[in-house]
Amino acid sequence: MTTKILAVDDSRTMRAMIQTALTDAGFDVDLAEDGVDGLDKLSGSDPDLVITDINMPRLDGFGMIEGVRARPECASLPILVLTTESGEELKQRARTAGATGWIVKPFDAEKLVAIINRLVV
Repeated sequence: MTTKILAVDDSRTMRAMIQTALTDAGFDVDLAEDGVDGLDKLSGSDPDLVITDINMPRLDGFGMIEGVRARPECASLPILVLTTESGEELKQRARTAGATGWIVKPFDAEKLVAIINRLVV
């Protein structure tokens, strides 16, 4: 069974980088361009893990995390934040909203894959 990942980022370049890194590692990747798009795609893609940026138009990463956690079927879905932000207050806010982990961009593909493999068992 292939692990499915929903990656949400408003940067086309970052979405392409995430898709390449994760597809090369054998993951099935769905992409969304912001939190609204991500929540729309969540139901249809039924991912094993969500990766979200924080700073996005329409609905930011915090709203995305809260939207995922508002769905009972997604209560235990791992959510990784992948962002340029590194402030402790933002990390705490993401944890409070329901994020599982935090990775600062630019990301190391091998480390990202290792973290995903630890979270998706």
